[in-house]
Amino acid sequence: MAISATFAALNMDIPCTDSELQKIRPVAQAARELGVPCYLVGGFVRDKLLGRPTKDADFVCVGDALALAQKAASLFRSSPKVTLFKTFGTAHFRTPDGFDLEFVGARKESYQRHSRNPVVEPGTLADDQNRRDFTINALAISLNEADFGTLVDPFGGREDLKEGLIRTPGEPAITFSDDPLRMMRAIRFATQLGFRIHPPTLRAIREQRDRIRIITQERITDELNKIIAAPKPSVGFKLLFDTKLLDLIFPQMVDLAGAEFVDGLGHKDNFYHTLQVLDNVAARTNNLWLRWAAILHDIAKPATKRFEEGHGWTFHGHEVVGGRMVPKIFNAFKLPLGDPMKYVRKLVELHLRPISLSKEDITDSAIRRLLFDAGADFDDLMTLCESDITSKNKAKVQRFLDNFELVKERCVEVEEKDRIRNWQPPITGELIMETFGIPPSRAVGDIKDAIRNAILDGVIPNEYDAAYGFMIQKAAELGLSPVK
Repeated sequence: MAISATFAALNMDIPCTDSELQKIRPVAQAARELGVPCYLVGGFVRDKLLGRPTKDADFVCVGDALALAQKAASLFRSSPKVTLFKTFGTAHFRTPDGFDLEFVGARKESYQRHSRNPVVEPGTLADDQNRRDFTINALAISLNEADFGTLVDPFGGREDLKEGLIRTPGEPAITFSDDPLRMMRAIRFATQLGFRIHPPTLRAIREQRDRIRIITQERITDELNKIIAAPKPSVGFKLLFDTKLLDLIFPQMVDLAGAEFVDGLGHKDNFYHTLQVLDNVAARTNNLWLRWAAILHDIAKPATKRFEEGHGWTFHGHEVVGGRMVPKIFNAFKLPLGDPMKYVRKLVELHLRPISLSKEDITDSAIRRLLFDAGADFDDLMTLCESDITSKNKAKVQRFLDNFELVKERCVEVEEKDRIRNWQPPITGELIMETFGIPPSRAVGDIKDAIRNAILDGVIPNEYDAAYGFMIQKAAELGLSPVK
């Protein structure tokens, strides 16, 4: 990172751009004028030490955080509007370039077992650091005149950053019992940062896992989505699985685990296969919902698993059953039930189609139907299907990938010729009703379906005149004549 100014130049050892310094200096000045001790804390300090980009900064003051935020905002040229959360004693404002500044008064917390909401009272910086979830998030930098730039690190967080370690400041069992969401945060940070979880901390997650039941679904889902959005999400899911947290928050996924053998014939472990597909998708796209489609593409295999004598294990119809499971899972996770859910369901229901085409002679009709059914999501479907090609046999994988390339080439050829993606048949239901003087009815749907299928099957070209003539023909078979 090219920087023209650093914290080191101000007795700090964390690199910081001029732009970031311009946001920090007014806060330090405001704290000095108000006479309140103030510190940079948490994620900003952690990410700067790791060389990661930052979009926000958190400040803790030993005093009135609301007054500090308002004073600091007044020192910016733009005088940004401050949002005050008086109930919680916190404040926030955003600079014109989109950088978020959060302010909170130093506090100490105590918990009751039935709730993750703490009893809060004013405290010192030490109290505030004691309540932090992990040592790497308890780092603080003084903005006070007497010791400006001093790193306050009571728990060895800087060393844990060097070691790539997630560790709680205090006794991990108490940390997780007090706020069980921290168990998922530990796994999320390990996944995002590529860190390992300190063994006693990991052991405490296993021991305290049942405490996750007091956390709201929205908070659990938010952490899960952050794991899914990580560069290699399988890391987080393996940790969730090994600690048995996944049994509590996503039992349908746990049901995928394990391989069963009969007469020497077995099937792959669909849990680890799903994680491989998820990582494959993650390597190709940041699309959260496509990653969810990877997670759910085989979710119905446990429900559809059968052993057929002389053949082996089958999962017939798992794409259809899986599609029906998607809305229920989205509803349980409080995920959006509109377009994202419909998108994931479509990909789950279609995920076998392109691969099946690679195993047979490809007809234009089959390609047209795939293009039509996938529509605008065709490219994402192909990404999912290509990611679904997994095996320990590299030669087998390469053979499937080569066949899949042929399918993609044929799809391009047919699309260029017929323009089926996002296509609507040239004859509408309104035209059918107007032509034959009939109200909305089954006959209208039957004629529309017949026209669509005739075009997709190549019986007639994708043209209005041909479709109109076919409409007259099909209507006649139903005893209908055009009105004069």
